[in-house]
Amino acid sequence: MSKMSGRRNLTAVLSLLTIGVALSFGVAKAVAADDVTEDQIVRALAPAKKPLTRGLSVGPQADPAAVAAEGKFVQTIRGRSTRSLSVSEREEIATIVKDKPKIDLEINFDYNSADISSRSLSSVQALGKALTNPDLKGSTFVVAGHTDAAGGEAYNQELSERRADSIKKYLVDKYGINGTDLVTVGYGKSKLKDPANPLAEVNRRVQVVNMENKATASK
Repeated sequence: MSKMSGRRNLTAVLSLLTIGVALSFGVAKAVAADDVTEDQIVRALAPAKKPLTRGLSVGPQADPAAVAAEGKFVQTIRGRSTRSLSVSEREEIATIVKDKPKIDLEINFDYNSADISSRSLSSVQALGKALTNPDLKGSTFVVAGHTDAAGGEAYNQELSERRADSIKKYLVDKYGINGTDLVTVGYGKSKLKDPANPLAEVNRRVQVVNMENKATASK
């Protein structure tokens, strides 16, 4: 009996230790997600440096016609309202941004709201500082809003657009960023970050992408 009791006690202690370690890692992960810095954002969004000479270039070269078409498309969506973008335009943006410098800041919002949660405000402030950094200033950025899977498609589409607009308004009002440089788009619940957990908070987020399209000529 004493041996069995001792084993039970040891098992209980080990279980408590395991739970404690799991909780510790969970807290650390949450803090890290909300503690993004200006430097991290700048490094994530900065375009890859091109070789100094053509002779040193390696790998597949971009099709000049495709690059020109992309640039023309980006110019057509600059300055547009979020709700004015068609489904095909939203999908074209999604296709283009796949190969662009991007960062998912996991900017969370209050449930069923476009209000930025207080614990994500520091991430939005870091974003504002990053987008005014000389390395990024003047580029065109996509600010894409996303929701979780709760609710209907139409409702979530509208909510994601309002969330993208909320970030844009904050950046324009607080950091003086040219609103034309921020292309806002909503994807509703169509592009979940965590499809296995469609109602998870991480799905209610905003992704920022550098379209690498300097707009100095249009200012």
